[in-house]
Amino acid sequence: MSHSNVLIARNPVDATASVLSLKPVVLTAPDGRGADLQVRVSAPVSGGDLPVVVFSHGYGWSMDGYAPLADHWAAHGFVVVQPTHLDSRTLGIPAEDPRTPRIWRHRIEDITSVLDGLDVLEASVPGLAGRVDASRIAVAGHSWGAQTVSTLLGARVLDADGTPGEDMSDPRVQAGVLLALTGLGDDLTSFAAEHFPFMRPAFDAMTPPALIVAGDQDQSHLSTRGPDWFTDPYTHSPADKTLLTLFGAEHSLGGIVGREVAETTDENPARVALVQTLTTAFLRASLLGDDADWKAAGAALQEESAPLGELRSK
Repeated sequence: MSHSNVLIARNPVDATASVLSLKPVVLTAPDGRGADLQVRVSAPVSGGDLPVVVFSHGYGWSMDGYAPLADHWAAHGFVVVQPTHLDSRTLGIPAEDPRTPRIWRHRIEDITSVLDGLDVLEASVPGLAGRVDASRIAVAGHSWGAQTVSTLLGARVLDADGTPGEDMSDPRVQAGVLLALTGLGDDLTSFAAEHFPFMRPAFDAMTPPALIVAGDQDQSHLSTRGPDWFTDPYTHSPADKTLLTLFGAEHSLGGIVGREVAETTDENPARVALVQTLTTAFLRASLLGDDADWKAAGAALQEESAPLGELRSK
């Protein structure tokens, strides 16, 4: 049974805004998934022509995570759709499940199912009908979720001999926010290379605008390299890209997954607020053509005497 709640999202700069959040909204699963797709939809209670952000969670999470981002984006004029992927701890699928080797593909298909079902989602949320602009779509994700949505932006998965796999890009997607996106597959640990063969990306065809966020203290157990591994998606993709490097940030980037959760090893509300501000400004610039906030946020970061990070663009 679906249920909703009205969240009051507070931003230190903007006026308080009200957000309607409904879950679970259910989409029929494609063949092979074995379970219908459950999503959470969040949107401002008022306003029209709302652009869409589809967010893919990191390993083990669900539609209930990442409130610091989802609530903030919704409070600032976006419809945020958060699917629960098959790796979610809420589903409890065992490692020996026959779907496990293909979960990375099911994840990508989940995002496509959301894009295909936007009209169903819009009709399912009371008060949302007629207010969604489905011609303005961005994808966002954290960690495995960033890898998932990067394929819709044109990233390819290389096979064992380095040949690019299927092009899974989607022309409906205009921009991306890629948070802690893993780097090239040449630097995987032997464990990662054996168990995660899909972690061999090629970014040279990832052409839409994207904001790539990396922590300079994000030391992955999957890579033999240091935190600079997470800058590969910026280095090896074509323009138009921006890299936000967060100083002192580990994999949770200060706590974007949620407040006071076990996975957050570097809890820092100011860092989360910076990610909120810059991602929102980037989405407004990319989907609405309004770059005033983006320029202002970049200038403000540059002028800080002790900045929390730095921006590079190409």
